[in-house]
Amino acid sequence: MAGNGEEKSRHQEVGHKSLLQSDALYQYILETSVYPREPECMKELRELTAKHPWNIMTTSADEGQFLNMLLKLINAKNTMEIGVYTGYSLLATALALPEDGKILAMDINKENYELGLPVIQKAGVAHKIDFREGPALPVLDHMIEDEKNHGSFDFIFVDADKDNYINYHKRLIDLVKVGGLIGYDNTLWNGSVVAPPDAPLRKYVRYYRDFVIELNKALAADPRIEICMLPVGDGITLCRRIK
Repeated sequence: MAGNGEEKSRHQEVGHKSLLQSDALYQYILETSVYPREPECMKELRELTAKHPWNIMTTSADEGQFLNMLLKLINAKNTMEIGVYTGYSLLATALALPEDGKILAMDINKENYELGLPVIQKAGVAHKIDFREGPALPVLDHMIEDEKNHGSFDFIFVDADKDNYINYHKRLIDLVKVGGLIGYDNTLWNGSVVAPPDAPLRKYVRYYRDFVIELNKALAADPRIEICMLPVGDGITLCRRIK
């Protein structure tokens, strides 16, 4: 039984990758389903990102595979991504879109994006990306002022500052089309959403936990969307706009 305890302890350190209770089972998924089908460019970017000191921020490989298939299933063409980091999920999106597909990508740190940009360029999909450096909220407010942007996005992926997720949702619901999807990443937040108040949590996990819980309650009560919370990666909630 001591071995099981050690495995559980180790797994807590990679909780941002998967909420599965077994490292071995998660590794099985990666080695059986994900890595054999991962495009070479995505593998290169994943390995490059793993060397970065903030690699905890990256999208997991299984989630990247999920997003890529999801975008193909809904025939997405005009998309948005808030929170880019080095661009792993961005590359997964760009590879899924048609040749004339577009991604409006926003992040406050252009340097991180530029780390992954050579890989994205080599993959031949950089022309699909319109990268904007800086906070996303002012950009969204400006877009909402023009009604032609209302309902113009097929898919929007949010993996950024959790304390602004609610503020993003208030704006994005007007920009995504009826029948379109918004994906909010990290909605299970290292499993902390069910942790007791006195649980020993890393400082950044504890700080953002209440914001994530608030978002989850708001999404569940929003009559404008249908939702599905999936235990993929660190939890992703899909919101389909219905009105």
